[in-house]
Amino acid sequence: MTKPKIVGSARIIGQVRLGSKAYIAQGSILRSVEDSITLGNGTWVLENSVLIGTPEQKLSVGSKTIFGHRCVAIGAEIGSLCEIGNSTIFLPGSKVGNWCIFGEGTIVPAGQVIPSESVVVGRPGRVIRRLTSQDRERIASLRGNDTSLGTPVEHISKSEGKEGDGMQNLYEYNGKFPSVSASTVVFPSAEITGDVVIGENCVIGAGVKIIGDSHGPVRIGNNVHILENTVLHLLPDNELNIHDNVTIGPCCMIHGTTIGANSVIEAGAIVCDYSTLGKNTLVKAGSLVKQRSVFPDNQILEGFPAKSSGELTELQPRPVWAFR
Repeated sequence: MTKPKIVGSARIIGQVRLGSKAYIAQGSILRSVEDSITLGNGTWVLENSVLIGTPEQKLSVGSKTIFGHRCVAIGAEIGSLCEIGNSTIFLPGSKVGNWCIFGEGTIVPAGQVIPSESVVVGRPGRVIRRLTSQDRERIASLRGNDTSLGTPVEHISKSEGKEGDGMQNLYEYNGKFPSVSASTVVFPSAEITGDVVIGENCVIGAGVKIIGDSHGPVRIGNNVHILENTVLHLLPDNELNIHDNVTIGPCCMIHGTTIGANSVIEAGAIVCDYSTLGKNTLVKAGSLVKQRSVFPDNQILEGFPAKSSGELTELQPRPVWAFR
């Protein structure tokens, strides 16, 4: 039996169960709340992916499934021998069978069920056909022509309690140094540079990059959660303003915008420069808010580019996949 391999800059937060020969690549992050992530034998998670499990939304992945670069999976059930394209997103409650192929950038919506031997593409994902014999041969060849799954063998991996104080990863730029409230938690693999001010009781997750260089200031309010591997930056002569109680999901790109209080930006969303989102906005996973877009309060935004698909009638609770 070969133990799992967790490479250099990869991070395990909480307790996860990893099968023999599982592989977690550089920059990938597994955050497991109360022992809620299980990966089977020989499953690989490639660079800068984020996997999240919670007691309400456990994440279970079979054996010899391969996640491409910068994928996100939150509270899903994914089978064995799946080939998952780069930047694919699995949302809570989705269920995937065995021997599935996902095209790059696919979004599997919350609750969607994908049968075994499906080829899936699109945003949202749709089954376009069944696997062919050539598809099966390709999946096998990428696994050394060994598609046996073996007896599940779990190796427990834990972070050493709280990940620690990330305030050492604050960097000066052009004479300006970040200002971060003492009540805010910054994970050690996060990096904050230059003209950045962060308020009280925020959480800046593992792998997050907040860059306030010569292009302009970044101002983040109180009680803001910014999740794993998200990047915040901006174009020259612009500002990035995030108001109180905002939640930004994993693997997002937030660029020079204003985000109103109590908004939720779901996994993999892109919000572009000079845009303005009103209070209590919901940006759905994988959506693109294009430059100079302006939306009023209480909007549900989705699509590529994003358009309003509805209106919220009450304040959103913080999602269960956020920090606790």
